[in-house]
Amino acid sequence: MRRYVSKFIACPLPFTKTNFFLVNCEVESYYASRESNSQGLVRSYLNGSFAKTYATSCATLSEDTSKDSPVSDMLIDSFGRLHTYLRISLTERCNLRCHYCMPAEGVELTPSPQLLSPNEIVRLANLFVSSGVEKIRLTGGEPTIRKDIEDICLQLSNLKGLKTLAITTNGMTLAKKLPKLKECGLTSVNISLDTLVPAKFEFITRRKGHERVMESINAAVDLGYNPVKVNCVVMRGFNEDEICDFVELTREKPINVRFIEFMPFDGNVWNVKKLVPYSEMLDRVAKQFTGLKRLKDHPTDTAKNFMIDGYCGSVSFITSMTEHFCAGCNRLRLLADGNFKVCLFGPAEVSLRDPLQLGADDDALREVIGAAVKRKKASHAGMFDIARTVNRPMIHIGG
Repeated sequence: MRRYVSKFIACPLPFTKTNFFLVNCEVESYYASRESNSQGLVRSYLNGSFAKTYATSCATLSEDTSKDSPVSDMLIDSFGRLHTYLRISLTERCNLRCHYCMPAEGVELTPSPQLLSPNEIVRLANLFVSSGVEKIRLTGGEPTIRKDIEDICLQLSNLKGLKTLAITTNGMTLAKKLPKLKECGLTSVNISLDTLVPAKFEFITRRKGHERVMESINAAVDLGYNPVKVNCVVMRGFNEDEICDFVELTREKPINVRFIEFMPFDGNVWNVKKLVPYSEMLDRVAKQFTGLKRLKDHPTDTAKNFMIDGYCGSVSFITSMTEHFCAGCNRLRLLADGNFKVCLFGPAEVSLRDPLQLGADDDALREVIGAAVKRKKASHAGMFDIARTVNRPMIHIGG
């Protein structure tokens, strides 16, 4: 950990009134104040609750935050990273049983009364957005199985200051729901699909439904989403031979295929032998598609982005394991049970639901959130240490 900090992370720069700051990194080559009763209560809660880089480009982030945009110190960690992206898990339930997300024996779900209510979701989301968050992504489980998802989308999309409302979905029921979701303010769509072969889809998900996911991808394209992002977790011995077939999806449609390195979570039997590294995936694509060109990435991008000459869409690689992007991380996570998580791979969580239900006001909640953000580490521990660290299954965390 220390060597990463010394190599890639500079001391935080002082913040100006316009909240400019730099992400310190190395450039990668193509290949390689009021005291209330509730605040006091939450302080006591907070004190007992915490028991429980590599970036692709260097740039200032001033363009992300307009001068009139409210930015709270709550969103700035001890390394100067500004967090403007909140992922909200709406449910732990899912209509698939993907191997890398859920153990074969299933998981124990949080009882419904202990999950955030729609009003609690919107209140917490508003707190984050009023403090400077500009993008919210709805995840799960499978977010579209919530019967009130349209109403939640409508309320979230009306939050002043929110620029992007996105969803990550398995696509099983999306085709029918997407027109209404778009009317309710959904602006961006990610659909998970790990194989183009129906039999392999049934194996990896333990369910049928490949054609329904393809239908959802086409429905999103037809509704004008551009790009439609398709997330593909690449696993050796399962689908690495389909990488170039997935790239072909981008030829005539505004699809951004995102190849994701296999990541370790509780119960998914992660093994480094199953990991297909970014370098290998890129090599496969580059050999077959000679018009492959590197695009300029945003400083907070999780992906390394490419396009192919003459193709409508694009190709990206999410390299969480072999070339992490922690130095530019701007993401926070609110889990379905109300726990707040500052790093996908870190086990630390703090409940926002508990102080919320104990009557905490917004200032008290900001204090809890800000303290958690300040504790965020410079980077994750590395894939082998992550594999040995107790964390929740992906379905609990939210994809």
